[in-house]
Amino acid sequence: MKLLYIVPNINNEGGVARVLSIKANYLVKKLGYEVHILTQNEGFSPLFYSFNSNIVFHDLPLKGNFFQFFKSFSKGLKSKIKTIQPDIIIVCDNGLKAYTIPFILKNKPPLILEMHSSKFIEEREIKKTIFTKLLSNFVSVLKKNGIKKYDRFVVETSESISEWKVKNAIVIPNPLWFTTDEFSTLESEKVIAVGRHTYEKGFDRMLQIWGKVIVKHPDWLLEIYGKSNKNIDLRVLAENLDISKNVIFYEPVRNIKEKYLEASFYLMTSRFEGFGMVLIEAMASGLPCIAYDCPCGPRAIISQNDNGFLIENGDESDYVKAIETLIENVPLRREMGKKAKLSSEKYNIDTIMQSWDQLFIGIKKS
Repeated sequence: MKLLYIVPNINNEGGVARVLSIKANYLVKKLGYEVHILTQNEGFSPLFYSFNSNIVFHDLPLKGNFFQFFKSFSKGLKSKIKTIQPDIIIVCDNGLKAYTIPFILKNKPPLILEMHSSKFIEEREIKKTIFTKLLSNFVSVLKKNGIKKYDRFVVETSESISEWKVKNAIVIPNPLWFTTDEFSTLESEKVIAVGRHTYEKGFDRMLQIWGKVIVKHPDWLLEIYGKSNKNIDLRVLAENLDISKNVIFYEPVRNIKEKYLEASFYLMTSRFEGFGMVLIEAMASGLPCIAYDCPCGPRAIISQNDNGFLIENGDESDYVKAIETLIENVPLRREMGKKAKLSSEKYNIDTIMQSWDQLFIGIKKS
């Protein structure tokens, strides 16, 4: 069976690229699928993650103003699909293009929209004006009607189904990309966080929290791994909060698994999450996790007071208390770490990919 994935780009260190590499490699190597990936504006070179050599990459150059951009996207998309002749198309994109694809394609093969983000995602803080409200309403209507045109809408948690409120939705979580018998010793005075420096990921909130934690625990260190952003300078914020000695920023690394093993627990202060791949990665390494109960991934992964703490979104005081609890209560930290490791097992890649295989076979037959 021939699959075509449509994604804006995969030449980055983000979660979508990570997950697509895991799944595409498995589909080719273990299940015998023919996999094609279509990106835009040279979006597959150079690659940060490894992709099987049998995967075929395609790219659409898109330039010009809004209308020229979408015209070239429509024309290029039709041409590529005519050439590739896929049995199924899977769209991994939360941008406006994704919701226009069902209207662009006629006599189309089965279409699947794979969503990796919250319905209410905002990459940056947006001022509420009449224009932005009208734009938000337009986007909401486009999303609502575009999703209905897809044969299946795949989300990563049951909470996402409630959030999007569409009938053609099914849940398939992200698979864990590594297995390990190693555990973090949970003995270091170090915590870890991973993600891009964007408004969505809420690292500004994390630094505010960390500033309060180190007043009581000045020997503890926070390590943040993720792509820096000139528009959100977290280093300047850390300096302004006078916590630079207790925070280290790193660009993305390929050996992130080793970095989890060096930490004692994991922090997430995202404003929006579709799933939270980093949470199951940290748990697989034996790390308890603390996260805000944001829309809508963490609550599907963290069991309160079991493998971590789920904090009411924006409750800074309770978040600080949760961190202090794990710092000060080593036996609890170790017990939660063991439970975190166990809870990560349900994201076994063989189980998850069997669900995708069944979906593809079923949708092709129907």
